This record gives sequence, structure tokens and C-alpha cells, in this order.
Amino acid sequence: MKTAKLILGILTIVISCFVLFQSCAAGTLNALSNNGESSGTAGAMVSLLMLSGGITMIASRKNTTKGGSVAGAVIFGLSALIAFAFSNSAFKDLIVWAVLCVILAVINIIAASRCKKNDSDNNDDNNWNNG
Repeated sequence: MKTAKLILGILTIVISCFVLFQSCAAGTLNALSNNGESSGTAGAMVSLLMLSGGITMIASRKNTTKGGSVAGAVIFGLSALIAFAFSNSAFKDLIVWAVLCVILAVINIIAASRCKKNDSDNNDDNNWNNG
């Protein structure tokens, strides 16, 4: 799971840069057309959340505790909620990024469920058995 989290974290960071550029273009289109939509701003928020989620995945890839994976799942889940809520006619690609964030959130949940017990718990068990 360590290698998968590293690769997915790097890909997420690269994709977040693409989403940021795309949302800047959508925001400019929203401002020029004066239609009152805010999908460009939502896309920028999604991009920043994807960036922080990718960094969290990379930083927590070697941890044996669930904290990093749970944090990544929350970040990607929040990003998906924002993307689904603000996808409209000006920025339909936001749905694609929302689905990607849901997939990454599920991967983080799977990684959290596969984590071992804390090291302190393992030491207590060993001391109990050695006696």
C-alpha cells in the first residue's frame, strides 16, 4: 500500500495543477459572461483540497496508524462534496474531478482499514506475553 499511496499522491498533485488551471479558465468565463455562477471558484477550492490530499497521502504512506489515511479520506470527501455541489453548465468537468475524489477517498478508507494496531499497543501485548 506504501507504493500505491506514493504514486496516487504524486498523480493527485499533478492533476490538482491541471484542475487549478482549468478552474481559472472557468472562473474567467464566469466573470466575463456575468452569469452569477461560481464554478470557477469551487474548482480552485477543489484543486487546493486535492493538492492537500495528495500531500497527505505521500506523507502518511509509511505510517502504521490510521490518522493520515482518515485525514486523506476526509479531505477528498470534502473536495467531492464541493465539486458535486458547484458543478453546473460552465464547468461540467467538475463532476469528473468529484468522482476522482470519491475514488481517492475510498482508497484512503481501505488504507485506514488495513492499518495495524498502534506500536504502543503491540508493545503492551509483547510485555504481557513475556511476563
